[in-house]
Amino acid sequence: MAAALATCDMATVIEGVRSARGWSQGELARAAGYSQSWVSRVVNGQQSLTVDQIQDVARRLGVPLHLLRLGGAPSEEGPAPRGPGRTKGVDLTRRRDFGRAVAAGALLTVGGRPEHAEETAVDESTAPALRTITSGQRRMDATSSARHLLPGAAAHVHLSEQMLMNARGTPFGTDLCAAASEASGFAAWLHTDQGSIDKARTHYRNAVFRARQSRTRLLDVYMLGSLAAFEIDEAGSPELGLALVREAEHLLGRSAHPTARAWLSCTGALAHAGVGDGEAAARAIRRAEQEVDRPGNTDPPWPWVFAFDHTKVAGFRARVGVRLHRPEEARKAFEEAHTQRPASAKQAALLQVELASVHLDSGEVEEAFRLAGDALSTGLRFESRRLVSRVRSFRRAYRGPDARCVDGLDRRLGALVRGPGTG
Repeated sequence: MAAALATCDMATVIEGVRSARGWSQGELARAAGYSQSWVSRVVNGQQSLTVDQIQDVARRLGVPLHLLRLGGAPSEEGPAPRGPGRTKGVDLTRRRDFGRAVAAGALLTVGGRPEHAEETAVDESTAPALRTITSGQRRMDATSSARHLLPGAAAHVHLSEQMLMNARGTPFGTDLCAAASEASGFAAWLHTDQGSIDKARTHYRNAVFRARQSRTRLLDVYMLGSLAAFEIDEAGSPELGLALVREAEHLLGRSAHPTARAWLSCTGALAHAGVGDGEAAARAIRRAEQEVDRPGNTDPPWPWVFAFDHTKVAGFRARVGVRLHRPEEARKAFEEAHTQRPASAKQAALLQVELASVHLDSGEVEEAFRLAGDALSTGLRFESRRLVSRVRSFRRAYRGPDARCVDGLDRRLGALVRGPGTG
């Protein structure tokens, strides 16, 4: 490490951190939030890092950011010129400085508690306090724009990771890993609502990684299943989602709580429907219904809040019917699912778009576009890019003749592209 500091060999510094912590290169990649191939290129000296990447990797590896004297803001002399010897945002002549900073942080963290841990000490109350913050943010999500919640959620993720770093060498690490996992999972949810797919995926992966470090099997399963649902519904990768569901099912085991197994089976049903396997989707739904009927399906385990019941299964059955273009099955399931009000207006609007697709498949164009228009109004009110994107996808799927309801939705979507004051 001393030789790496002297020569500013960042590849050796990062490899030294990996070796000191006993990680494989894959574990290092998961901790850093990048692909294993990217980490391999860094370690082999084939990939240089920008300031943003250094800060991101350092935060994820537990290196105190206050040690990174990168000078990211423009200096008093003005912005540095572009040209040989410089990369975007990084003056290569200053690599020695941030080489020392990263390595110094690594040396502090791999050996135990950070040097400045006494300034932000952790105890048995720290993890519950962090979880309380996450719970409060989740409650506000039902009535607030994700855009307004994101800055606070991002700061909370940073705080959780800082507290986790300070907990090294204490008995509170596993609890703080769980708290950090929850914080990252919620940040991923908000980024999904804002259409930031790459950022959402990064936070979900970190949530899985921290859940695994917490040694909390149900939290690990929950975050894996949440990542699977994200890949299925938002990233358009049902095959990857199905693989994640299978990994979560293997981890969960056959003796787990019925709510956990029913939820995971329903998520798997969506993945099967996404790849067009109706029979496998139906089997997964039947398994979920059997789990719901089990006598022990009460008092759901953390992190589930409510027991999974037949109404929730019906909602998934309806979404499966939409994906398989079976409008009658979907319509009946939606009628059963609507006996229970969705938890938030945004969730209700997402279901409205799904139901609109059912009416479209049934030839009920006016009702379909009415539902889509209502969902668009909710999306605009909450500034939800995900909702607006779902309505746009619904519109693209319509290939029928023009109608007043179609023109009305087109005008509203067009105004979003042109901006205010151009209609």
